[in-house]
Amino acid sequence: MNSPFIGKREYFPGVGRIAYEGRESDNPLAFKHYDAERRIGDKTMAEHLRFAVCYWHSFVNAGHDPFGPGTRNYPWDAAAAADSPLARAEAKLDAAFEFFTKLGVRHYCFHDIDMAPDAEDIAVYEKNLRHMVALAKERQKASGVKLLWGTANLFSHPRYMNGAATNPDFAVVARAAVQIKNALDATVELGGENYVFWGGREGYACLHNTNMKRELDHFARFLTMARDYGRSIGFKGNFLIEPKPMEPMKHQYDFDSATVVGFLQQHRLDQDFKLNIEANHATLSGHTFEHDLQVASDHGLLGSIDANRGNAQNGWDTDQFPTDLYDTVAAMLVVLRQGGLAPGGLNFDAKVRRESTDAEDLFLAHIGGMDAFARGLEVAHALLTASPWEQWRGERYASFDSGAGRDFEQGKLSLADLHALASKSAEPQQRSAKQERYENLLNQYLLR
Repeated sequence: MNSPFIGKREYFPGVGRIAYEGRESDNPLAFKHYDAERRIGDKTMAEHLRFAVCYWHSFVNAGHDPFGPGTRNYPWDAAAAADSPLARAEAKLDAAFEFFTKLGVRHYCFHDIDMAPDAEDIAVYEKNLRHMVALAKERQKASGVKLLWGTANLFSHPRYMNGAATNPDFAVVARAAVQIKNALDATVELGGENYVFWGGREGYACLHNTNMKRELDHFARFLTMARDYGRSIGFKGNFLIEPKPMEPMKHQYDFDSATVVGFLQQHRLDQDFKLNIEANHATLSGHTFEHDLQVASDHGLLGSIDANRGNAQNGWDTDQFPTDLYDTVAAMLVVLRQGGLAPGGLNFDAKVRRESTDAEDLFLAHIGGMDAFARGLEVAHALLTASPWEQWRGERYASFDSGAGRDFEQGKLSLADLHALASKSAEPQQRSAKQERYENLLNQYLLR
């Protein structure tokens, strides 16, 4: 990484480059576990974790919620308050790259209208985005920070109240394509390694007025067109779908990992599309974070991760920074078993709390999340390579490694064959699942 990028002014004065100082450090603005160049197995921590900062929560969301306006006055907005929306966007871009480089992350993610001012006039919208992409390309070159993925916001504008690709009005579907095309153009121009679709309003509020099959067919057609266009302009990365079960819609079509996997396979999109799993979305669907990661990985479709957490007392998407070490260990077990996340990464789709109003709070939140995943990586790697964890899991299924069990796995037996084998055998011996032994071993390594 190059020296921290500072634009026309410094937006986070008093904060320097965040360094690794180790477990004994009492410095809140230092990493205790994340040492970017430390090798864990065959990769450095930076290569394993591929951290990214999201543009929207970090530089756009000022803390507003359904009950009140924002609580943070961003200095990049004040710096250009008297100027045009484009000037404010330029100031925000400089602040973002200052933050990326001071934090030491190597990637970021954005929606089209996070970076550039939106406009109902398509020509103005496209001009704004081209201008900001050109500036972002300069900032990337100066700082060494790369684009993990780009996407389009197809949920905020009132035109998308009934969905974008699944909207019952063809004019809205066509208008959504404008943003998708431009966001894909921007992603390719900036060297983005992935492109994400989050169907924020791709679902229904009432089945009485909804033709679900038709909408899902339209969604598949739209994704196919986007795929074909992306490939035609040279995009070689993964297209990613981010599952979420509800909110803002009553029911969203990308409900969870299993739903998305089935949809991709049904429409023959699974060769180009993978999944971007968000922790808080998984828990809202009634699963654990680990479950949705494992389902995606088992199908060879885990492409990237949005790292955050929810609140067990709240039934909505709170997007808190991840600090639960059990979650991070579980996530990294899945990632390590599949050989890594690249070209995906760990994007902090998380926001500081509405009550957190100091500029340093954004650093503190990311430091905590990065340390939590670094520790999760350490523990997961140790469990897989230096403990009996995988041996125990293998032993549970040993009856399928030889003899009739292996024949069953290989499709060599019929139901009648199983009946005959069971008829000649005694009652199966009860075998403990030993859940507590696994939990204790995890704690043993976590608390070292």
